[in-house]
This record gives sequence, C-alpha cells and structure tokens, in this order.
Amino acid sequence: MAGTDKQSALDYINQMFPTEASLSGVEPLMQKIRSEIRKVDAEILAAVRQQSNSGSKAREELAAATSAVKELITKMQEIKTKAEQSETMVQEICRDIKKLDFAKKHITTTITALHRLTMLVSAVEQLQVMASKRQYKEAAAQLEAVNQLCSHFEGYRDFPKITELREKIKTIKQILKAHVFSDFSSLGTGKETQERNLLQQLSDACLVVDALEPSVREELVKSFCNTELTSYQQIFEGAEFAKLDKTERRYAWIKRRLRANEEIWKVFPSSWHVPYLLCIQFCKLTRSQLVDILNQLKEKPDVGTLLLALQRTLEFEEELADKFGGGSHDSESRNDTGNEIGDKSNQTVTEIRKKYEKKLAANSGEENEVQDGRKELSVPDAGFNFRGIISSCFEPFLTVYVELEEKTLMEHMEKLAQEESWDVEEGSQTNILSSGMQVFLIIRRSLKRCSALTKNQTLFNLFKVFLRILKAYATKLYAKLPKGGTGIVAAATGMDGQIKTSDKDERLICYIVNTAEYCHKTSGELAENVSKIVDPQFADRIDMSEVQDEFTAVITKALITLVHGIESKFDSEMAAMTRVPWGTLESVGDQSEYVNSINTILTASVPVLGKLLSPIYFQFFLDKLASSLGPRFYLNIFKCKHISETGAQQMLLDTQAVKTILLEVPALGKQSSASTGYSKFVSREMSKAEALLKVILSPIDSVADTYCALLPEGTSAEFQRILDLKGLKRSEQQSILDDYSKRRVGASDLSSKTIVPATLSNSVAPIIANQTVPSAIIPLKEEIVARAAALGRDAATTGIRRFLALTESTTKDRKDGPLGKLFSR
Repeated sequence: MAGTDKQSALDYINQMFPTEASLSGVEPLMQKIRSEIRKVDAEILAAVRQQSNSGSKAREELAAATSAVKELITKMQEIKTKAEQSETMVQEICRDIKKLDFAKKHITTTITALHRLTMLVSAVEQLQVMASKRQYKEAAAQLEAVNQLCSHFEGYRDFPKITELREKIKTIKQILKAHVFSDFSSLGTGKETQERNLLQQLSDACLVVDALEPSVREELVKSFCNTELTSYQQIFEGAEFAKLDKTERRYAWIKRRLRANEEIWKVFPSSWHVPYLLCIQFCKLTRSQLVDILNQLKEKPDVGTLLLALQRTLEFEEELADKFGGGSHDSESRNDTGNEIGDKSNQTVTEIRKKYEKKLAANSGEENEVQDGRKELSVPDAGFNFRGIISSCFEPFLTVYVELEEKTLMEHMEKLAQEESWDVEEGSQTNILSSGMQVFLIIRRSLKRCSALTKNQTLFNLFKVFLRILKAYATKLYAKLPKGGTGIVAAATGMDGQIKTSDKDERLICYIVNTAEYCHKTSGELAENVSKIVDPQFADRIDMSEVQDEFTAVITKALITLVHGIESKFDSEMAAMTRVPWGTLESVGDQSEYVNSINTILTASVPVLGKLLSPIYFQFFLDKLASSLGPRFYLNIFKCKHISETGAQQMLLDTQAVKTILLEVPALGKQSSASTGYSKFVSREMSKAEALLKVILSPIDSVADTYCALLPEGTSAEFQRILDLKGLKRSEQQSILDDYSKRRVGASDLSSKTIVPATLSNSVAPIIANQTVPSAIIPLKEEIVARAAALGRDAATTGIRRFLALTESTTKDRKDGPLGKLFSR
C-alpha cells in the first residue's frame, strides 16, 4: 500500500513539474498546500470541541430520565395499594349479600319441592281412585302426570316419604295392569257385542298401557296373541287336521280370523302392530307343527300333496309380505310353477297353479282398494321378512320332488332321443338336432318350476340332476356315431376295425358336432343363470365343466370318426396306385386315374362338410385329414414294384396334382383361405414324396449323393428299398450300399463336431412312418388349441388337449404298436 502511495505521489509531482522550467512554480504551490493544511486543522479542532460539549449534554439528559422513571414507579405502587384496599372493602360489602342470595335460593327450591310433593300426593290419591273405578282414559293422563312429577324426585330416593310414595305408585300400576289384562281377556269372546262400552273401555285401557312400562305392552300383546292362537293350536294339533293336506286350511283360518276381528282389533293403537305380531307368532307356530307332521311321516310324502302344501305356503307368505312389507317382490316367479312335473301326482298342482293365476287376474281390478287397506296395517321398517318363515321347513323333505323331476327329465330325454330323426330340415340356419334344443327347453322349465318353490338346497340338488341329464344326452350323441375306424387318429385312440361312411353318415356326424357345440355353450349359460338364482351359499359350487368336457369329448370323437370315414374312401385309390405298371410306362401323360378319383372323393364330401361344420371344426378336420393322407401317399410309393424313369416322372406329376388338390380343399369348403399351418404341412409332406421320386430318377452312380441330399433323415433300409424300386439286383446294390454307408458314417462324424446338439440326431425317428406322425401333430397343436379358444367358455380346449396328449402318448409305441399296421393295407 505504501509503495502504491509513493508511486502515486511521484506520478503527481512529475505531472505538475514535467520540465525543469516548471520548477519555478514550486514555492507558490507549497504556500497553497500549507494554507489548506491550516484550514483542515482548524476544522478538526472545531469538530473536537463540539463533540466534547455534546457528551456532557447527553449525560445530563440521561440523569433527568432516570429520575422521572423512579418517580413513576413510586406512583404505581401507591395506586396498587389503593386498589387492594378498595377490593377488600367491596368483599366486605358483598359478603352479606351473598349469604342472603343463597338463603333465597334454598327457600325457593324448598317451596317448589313441597309444592310438587303436594301435587304428587294429590295425583297419587286421584290415580288410586281412578284405578279402582277403572277410569282408564283419566287414569292414563293422570299416570303421565305422576310419572313426570316422580322424575323431579329422583334425587330424593332415600327420603322415607318419597320411598313410600314410589311404592304406592308401583302398587297402583300393578292394579291398573291387572285390571287391563282382566278386561282384555274378554276380547274376542263375544262379550264385546253385549256390552257396547267395552270396546271404548279397552281402547282407553291401551292408553294406560302406553303410559306404563314398554314391557307391559309387549306382555299384553303376547298374551293376546297366545289367546287368539289357542283355538288354532287345539284345532290343528288334533288327528283330523294335523295332516299335510290340511295346510291350506291353516292359512284360511288366520285370514278368516283377521277379517272377522278387524273391527274389534281397532281398539289397539296402530303403532302396536297387533295383526303383524299375531301373524309372526302364527307363522312360527305353524312352522313348528308342520315340521312335526313331516317328521312323523312313516313313508315318503306324496309329491303332489307336498308341493300343494308348499305352494299354498308360498302364496300365504307372499300375501303377508305384501300386506306388512318386507323382502323383495317376486310373486311372479312364485306363481309360475311351469309345466307338469309328473303324471297323475302333479295334475293337482298344475290345476291349482292355473286356478291361482285366474284368481290373480280377477282381482287385478281391486288392486287400489287393497293397497288402501295395506297402508293402514303396514309396518314401516319392520325388518322382518315373511318369505321363507314357514316354507323353509319343507326344504329337507323335497328330495322326493327332486327324484320325480329327475325321473321326468330322464323320460323326456329318452323320448326325445328315440323320436329324433337325426337329420336337420333343409334351410336350417343352425344345423343342430332338435333333441338338443328340446333337452335344454325341458331343463329350463324344470328350473323355472323349482325356482318358484325354493332357491336353496333343493335347487342345488336339481342342478346336479341337470348335470346327469346332460351327461346322459352326451352319451346318446356319442353312441350314435359310427363305430370303428382306421388311420393314425384311430390307432392313437385305440379304435379297431374299419369304418365306411355314407354321405348321410357324414351329415349326421356334422349335426352331432354342431349339437354338442350348442350343448357346450348353452350348458355354460345355464350354469350362469342358476348361479344367479340359487342361494349365494351354493353359487360358488355351480360348475358345468364336467358336462362341457363330455360334449367336448363327443366333438373330438365325431371329428376323428369323420376323418376315418374319409380315409376309408381312399383305400381303393391307394391300391390302384400300387397296381399301375410304373416300370413299363412308355410316356408321361395327364394325371393318373387314381388322382382323379381322389379329387372326386374330396369334391363330393368337402363342400358338404364345409357348409355344415363351423370354421374351427372344419379346419380341425382338414388338419387331421392332411396328417393322414400326406404320409400315407408317401409310404404308398414304397408299396409299388419296379418304377422306371418314365414311371417316376408320371408319379411325380401325380404327386404335384395331389398336392394341388389338397391345397385347394379349403376352397371347396368355402373357406376364404387355409391356415398357414395347414398349407405348410401339406407342402412339406408332399415335398417328401417329390424328393423320393427325384431320388428314384437320379442316375445310379449319384443315387447315394442325391438320397443324402434330398432325404438326409432316411435310413439304410429305405435306401435299399429305393434301389429295389429302381430295378437293381442285390449284387448290383452292394457297392452302392457300401458307398452310402461310408457317407452316413462321415456325416455322423461331421455332425458330432458341429454345434448342433447330439440329441437332435436322436430325435429323428428310425423309419419314415414314425417321424411323419409327430410332424403332423406337433406343429399344429398350438394352432388347434388357439382355434378352439375362439369358441369361448373353454370352447372344447380341454377335449382337444386330451386328444393331442393321447395321440402324442402313443408316439413311443408306433414302431411295434398298432401304428405299424396303418399303411399295410
């Protein structure tokens, strides 16, 4: 910093005196600077003096402020002392006033209590007189006043006088209660018609009961209901009426009782709901008696009698629910009991239902009047549901009804199966057998009948009956399919024999497939409907998967049978192919006659099948047909005798024609296009036949190379058979076989050095017949299952998976098992 100031001073001097001539002005400059220094010193001295004077003045002002504060504190202490003295003076003045105020308050309370006590004593005496004279109307009002006065003396319970009065009031209440119960005992005995004032007196007595404890009203109503139901109990516990067929009379009795005593029971306040409580007690008593009757039956109850009693019970519960409220309205479902359940035993039930429907229709015009009457007796928010209070006791005894339903349904199903024409009318849009739709129609009627009676265990048991009926119908469909079969699918499923199907048989199989598909779908919808109707505790147990599996099995069996039938039509054509003199053909011409026959068979059958089957099942049929015909054509070449070069060329032309025919099959069935899997499979299988024929056409010196190149999965036995087809003698074949064996050994050594896993070579089947079947099934498996999923509701996927698993399980046995005979025809 010092160096910087020094440098600045030097710069200033050099600026002021840049030349020697300018040094002459040094003296004037020095004088000017000295003058400024003296001026600054004077200003500093003046500022110091002024500051000194300011400090002295501040100290004087601070001392004055301190003195003023001390004076203020002294004055505040004086004010506080005077305030305390004033407070003491005020307290002394108010002490006497406070004593006088307490005295006034106590005197007022005492006067009020004595006045109320006087009123209470007077009221109790008056109440006692009224009770003795049975002046119920006045006694009710007086009792209300006594109760109010007593509430003021709750804090004086220990006083003898109060205790005495409370005991006296209690005694009077007992007297009133006894009088009221005594007077009500004469109600309903006919005495009210003789004494005109009795009803009014009882109506006034109800006011007294309301003024008493709530338990008194409950006891009175219960006693009255018991008295009313005493005669009912005596009548219907006797041997004459204690029967199930007398159930309707029970409900007629209570209805008659309610109508006859409607005017008399108006003595009860509407808030008591006496008719409502009487009906509840009646229902409980009736249920108990019906349970005893049902338990005492030595034999199974008659179904007609049981259902008649249940129907009448449901109608009565419905009437009570409509009259007093409670529960959801389902009268329509209760009234409709469907068609006849049985023969003679159920004619009565049907007639009763029709009669009741007519009765409802006749009373429809009186609906408004009935509603007016219901409003007076309705119990708002009563919380009691009359539906099921009696009818639920029939539930354990409805097994006979379920048995009858099962017998009836089974008879109807058998009759439908017997009368089924197993054909569909021309122009039908569904192509479904009429018996299939009729089976579900009778099941729906049965469900409607049962749901109108009960929705608990009995309905669940009936659902089990539906399962058995549908399984039995599935068995009927299964049994109607033609028996036997041959081919890959037949061997895989263990079927023996050979099947011949006519055009009618093929249509029948299609109808069975469509009917089973309809039953599969409709059974799922039936399960959903039942789960919505049945009691929630059974809803989770409603399952139709077993039935759907049954119909899925029928569909699978039918489609396999259809494939067998078409397969059998190719037998003569395959035999004709082997009889052609391939070794002596002189020239190549048009496609052979057996190819035309194959085309004729497919042209005749496929359009009908495509029209009748749904796309998914038609595609499944095509897949299985191709999986049989392609490998069969390939192996049929080996069954031929000698094949010359011209014969091989002609056979190659035939192979291409068969391939074209198979690729055009979907179009014959009016399918827009074949699935990718189907086209690839047909091309792959027929390409094997083409490759085989190209090997036969190859020169003798290069036949081994051609065989290894075109059919790398081939075996030595197959190669030797090719040499036989070429017409070579055994001696001529030996050198070629040795050369082929060396090539195979070299190929094996090369394959062991590659990155291809060793297990890949083991996956190739030892013979052609063994490897073609997996190629027909495995590539199409996921595609078939995916198509089946398009049906919805598990859409037969279970059955198809079972079929595929069954087919694959037989792959291991194909070498020596029944598959060895597939192409030996």
